[in-house]
Amino acid sequence: MTSTPLRSYVQGEWHSPADEGRPLYDAVTGAEIARVSSAGVDFAGVLEHGRLVGGPALRDLTFHQRAGLLKALGGHLREHRDELYQVSAQTGATLGDSKFDVDGGIGTLLAYASKGRRELPNDTVYLDGDVEPLSKRGSFVGQHVFTSLRGVAVQVNAFNFPVWGPLEKFAPAFLAGVPTVVKPASPTAFLTAKLVELVVGSGLLPNGALQFVAGGLGDLFDHLTEQDLVSFTGSAATAATLRAHPTIVRRAVRFSAEADSLNLSILGPDAAPGSDEFDLYVNQLVAEMTVKAGQKCTAIRRAFVPAEHVDAVVDAVTAKLAKVVVGAPGADGVRMGALASREQREEVRRSVKALADAGQIVFGDPEKVEVLGADPERGAFISPILLTADPERDEPHEVEAFGPVSTVLAYRSTAHVVELAARGLGSLVGSVVTADLAFAREVVLGVAPWHGRLLVLNARDAGESTGHGSPLPALVHGGPGRAGGGEELGGIRGVLHHMQRTAIQADPDTLTAITGRWVVGSERTVTDVHPFRKHLEELRIGDTIVAGPRTVTQEDVEHFAEFTGDTFYAHMDAEAAAANPFFGERVAHGYLVVSLAAGLFVDPAPGPVLANFGVDNLRFLAPTKFGDELTVTLTAKQITPRDTAAYGEVRWDADITRGDGESVARYDVLTLVAKLP
Repeated sequence: MTSTPLRSYVQGEWHSPADEGRPLYDAVTGAEIARVSSAGVDFAGVLEHGRLVGGPALRDLTFHQRAGLLKALGGHLREHRDELYQVSAQTGATLGDSKFDVDGGIGTLLAYASKGRRELPNDTVYLDGDVEPLSKRGSFVGQHVFTSLRGVAVQVNAFNFPVWGPLEKFAPAFLAGVPTVVKPASPTAFLTAKLVELVVGSGLLPNGALQFVAGGLGDLFDHLTEQDLVSFTGSAATAATLRAHPTIVRRAVRFSAEADSLNLSILGPDAAPGSDEFDLYVNQLVAEMTVKAGQKCTAIRRAFVPAEHVDAVVDAVTAKLAKVVVGAPGADGVRMGALASREQREEVRRSVKALADAGQIVFGDPEKVEVLGADPERGAFISPILLTADPERDEPHEVEAFGPVSTVLAYRSTAHVVELAARGLGSLVGSVVTADLAFAREVVLGVAPWHGRLLVLNARDAGESTGHGSPLPALVHGGPGRAGGGEELGGIRGVLHHMQRTAIQADPDTLTAITGRWVVGSERTVTDVHPFRKHLEELRIGDTIVAGPRTVTQEDVEHFAEFTGDTFYAHMDAEAAAANPFFGERVAHGYLVVSLAAGLFVDPAPGPVLANFGVDNLRFLAPTKFGDELTVTLTAKQITPRDTAAYGEVRWDADITRGDGESVARYDVLTLVAKLP
């Protein structure tokens, strides 16, 4: 009986394919569970819908509002995790594997929601770096800004993470204000379809913010523009083909690829059998071979071991692998499930044969495996396979068996293992398991040019380490060379990838108007009402108070020194201070100057200002001497409401000057200010 075709979600509605499509199979039972086809999808219309409907709706929202929607979506998906786990089992995943995929994806949504609120302004423009002075008198200045691209983020995903893959690409694009088109790999597209069904059913996202294509991408690439982006995860061969598409080349479409990766793990010479680090290395290698049945782009493919410890590592790893139960995800005691498809199993078998030609299999048999709770032939099951090989052969550094397969390779010295690592021509991640700090530094700096991420694992961090194979939202995921040359995640870096950086040159007043942040040299507004008496909605960029002067005396300095214990010679020892080429005489403490400035500008009575929560960019620009008169000019620099709180953040420019007009200190004061009741 023909199964039901998966529907695409395009142009604001669900679309059933115009043909029967090709079958998709349960990785455990081999039964047909769905069909997939994109026949009848108007791909030009998909992109136009994203650009003309989804994009404007997202760009009308601030970073904080988008972050709020991501948080709500993450909460909604958490409530439906069991539904995703249930479908995930049909991909061959154990419950642990499913949690890795599902919970990891939801966690990434929530991490970007948090970063959006904490690290981005409640605005639609992101400022990059400081204002650049471009003229002598300050009437001509520059500022780099990021604005949302006016296109669509097209993601073409691999089969191994049907939930995490789409969500980790979607979150930064959405936060950047760019709509997304999700195209999953067909073998596990039925799980991504369930994810999208839950997302659409939440009703949280603006129309056009997310579209989903089940099946091929047809002629979509022909309709890309310079404002669109493509993020690809899959084989290096496919990445090369897509990257060379005429439209990608002609229109310079942003293209990011995560491709093949012969990730490594290096055991340090200090990590002898019996040490904590030796055990950590063995446990990590076994976990990376068996989690998701080794179908992780971050899994360890090359296990580098000092020559004298190879036998011990092989014995320890094989002993643990012998206890791994392979079988149906729901069966008691099963630790490793199936590969995603029987086709994938055949691909792994071919790769294992190539690796075995350069060495030998020391555990497992690619042609047979004992399976609990399922038919090993109907399901896509394979044994974990450990090999040893000659590290000088090409195969271990060129062939990736995308399954529960790893090869142990001996090295002679630090220089040797660094040289061998480079033969992988670029990887997503590597790990170094050692307690030797000198070895860790030499190896990490030696292999870093070929890696996107490196983990140093030892007894000091093992208790809290997230492990070799876990990409984190705050850190970049991607790698050079063979790994595709792309980057994803990386905190706000992933958001900015979906935005355009532009250098703005203007006068200070115009730049202030464009960026929403007060710029030195632009207009200030001094009013009769102290700015600290104004609620958040009443404050305006440029609101200013000028306070002072206050004369700094020797008694002030000596009292501050006694009270704080800061008796540094430049403040207390006239002879030593006179010999200091920078001061030439006793001077006031910089922190005394800042404290006196606060005393000048603070309005002490209760009011809208709730708290001072920080000082940024403090610089002492000139010494303050006894008898100097200090004046402080405090200007509202940036006003950031918080959508979910009864207050917002205000950044103030503080400029402390002495009687001759020279600035002695400059910094930003950060306050929380209440909204109108």
